[in-house]
This record gives sequence, C-alpha cells and structure tokens, in this order.
Amino acid sequence: MSEQDRVERRPGKMVEEGHIPEDPHRRHADIPRHAPSGCVACSVRRPGWFCSLGSAVLADLELASSAFSLPAQARLFSQGGDARCLYIICGGYLKLVAGGKEDREMIVRVAGPGSVLGLYAVLSHGIYEVSAESLTAAQLRVVERERFLAFLNSHKEAQMRAVQCICQEYRFALQDACRIALSATVATRLGRLLLELAHQIGERLPDGEFRFPLLLTHEEIASMTSTARETVTRTLSQFRKDGWISIEDSLVTLHHPDHLQALL
Repeated sequence: MSEQDRVERRPGKMVEEGHIPEDPHRRHADIPRHAPSGCVACSVRRPGWFCSLGSAVLADLELASSAFSLPAQARLFSQGGDARCLYIICGGYLKLVAGGKEDREMIVRVAGPGSVLGLYAVLSHGIYEVSAESLTAAQLRVVERERFLAFLNSHKEAQMRAVQCICQEYRFALQDACRIALSATVATRLGRLLLELAHQIGERLPDGEFRFPLLLTHEEIASMTSTARETVTRTLSQFRKDGWISIEDSLVTLHHPDHLQALL
C-alpha cells in the first residue's frame, strides 16, 4: 500500500494522485499555493526547516520521500496512531488538534509551508501526539520512518536541523501554554494568538506590518484562546475599530503589532 493510500480520509473525501478536488463549502477564499517542482528549485523554502538544507542534502531528502496532494478538510493522521511517517508541508495549511475526554478538542497550532509534522513521534518510534487535518488543499512530502532515520544517519547537517526543528516545536508548545495559563484577559490571549500566527505562517511587510491568511473560524479561535465565540467576535471588532488590525479577502493584517505586544 502506498503512503498516499495510508492517509486517513473523512467519508466522501477521495484523494487522487495529482488532483485536488474543489470543496464547495470552503470557509475562506482560495489561498495561493505552489506545487513543488523539486525541493532545490522551490521558491518558498522556509529557513529553519528541512526544506532549507543544503542543496546536496536536500536532494537526498527528496529522493527518500514522495509527494502527494491532500484536499481541504481531510485527516492526515490521528492522535495515538503509530508514527510510521514524517510529513513536510510544501504548500497549504493544516491544523494540529489535541483531543481530550468527552470528545473535547483543542487546536494546538496552524502549520504552513516548511513545517515538519510527526518529527518527535518518528524519532522516538512512538505515536502521534496530535491529529493533523488540512485547512486548505495542501501539498506535502512524506518520508517513511526507516528511510528518514537512514537519511539522518547519513547527514550530520540533517541531524542538526532535526534538533532545531524539535526546539522550535518546544517553543510553539510553550507559547500555547503561556497563552492559556498566563494571559488574564481575552484581549491578551487573542493578541498573543494573532502575533503567533503572524510569525508562524505570516509574512512581514516592509513597513513592519504582518499579514497572514485567515484560516480559522471564530469558534476555532475561541478554542485556542479558551473563551466563547461571541467574545472572540467582539474583541476582534474592537481591534479593528482601534485600527490595530484589518481583515480583507481572507487575509489578516496586523497594522500595529507593537500594540498587541503591549497587551502581553
């Protein structure tokens, strides 16, 4: 069975090689995506992740992996599942979700191009700590666990990059914990989240502003900030009224990230 065949699908979601079906129920405008035409030649390689390795090492990683497409709102892997593969996002966005008792779930973070999913689980021969589900149509590269471990054994540069990626994941987890536990007000929690999304999946504009795609519903944002959907809507409206942010064409622009930072 191919790795693509092992990707979990929700009922009615069929993934055909090289084809991403349109979803008539998309919650946001289409996000520009770049189909990879070779890792070394890719124009959206992100620093700090595996896709920014040196050309020779990156070429070996490409040989050890395979590419596939994932439609929007499809499950890539599930929390508690055997970590047989590592995934690198080439285009599109996925959400990482941790489940609890009584069907309660919390979105841990949003992952975009360059992000590596399942790294710790693969290195520890363990299970996936979270579930991964696509927010948009996405393009990924998948590496089977044994092939990835052999790749690491052959390249010291890749070993160091793996350590850096795990450290980055630790920082994301710490940010998530601080957002929930140390932020006294909803405005502070929401401000933290907007800044995190800006740095994790956004771009910095020449004038110091940040811009990133709006991928989450207000209900999902409420889950990440431990509050109610109505409160999220009201707080975002206040941020917009104050001129701190704007939301247009499914893109969020932080006009005054320093004001949001001052809330923390």
